[in-house]
Amino acid sequence: MADSSFDIVSKIDHQEVDNALNQTAKEVGHRFDFKGVGASIAWSGDSIEIKANSEERADAVLDVFKEKLIKRGVSLKVLDAGEPKLSGKDYRLGVALKEGISQDDAKKIGKMIRDEGPKGVKAQIQGDELRVSSKKKDDLQEVMSLLKGKDLDVALQFTNYR
Repeated sequence: MADSSFDIVSKIDHQEVDNALNQTAKEVGHRFDFKGVGASIAWSGDSIEIKANSEERADAVLDVFKEKLIKRGVSLKVLDAGEPKLSGKDYRLGVALKEGISQDDAKKIGKMIRDEGPKGVKAQIQGDELRVSSKKKDDLQEVMSLLKGKDLDVALQFTNYR
């Protein structure tokens, strides 16, 4: 009998992030507490840039953006927000998006599967994803629930379950 397998990936739904960003920009433009503070949010290449005239307003725009991401089902673990920095008279806050599983995180997840998962389950690192295989599908589902229960620094999705 052939092994069953699935892939562990960390992908971002860029369309949902874009929708959340557009909703945030619209809300920032209409809310009275953002009037006259020069608050804005926009794409800056592959990352997101938030501008405002104070650190508190920049953080408030980030909070609104996080709220919109949660409503759209995007994990906040994909965000890598820096600190607001003074640039001229505005504060700028850069927010990078983390996609893919780093080698260190992949090794940690693989070790976790070997140590705490059922016997006979193999985890292979393939680029920025992991392939988990086993003879029993029940073992694979046990690994999925194990990883969902752990608080990892990476947003994980499970794909190609067969």
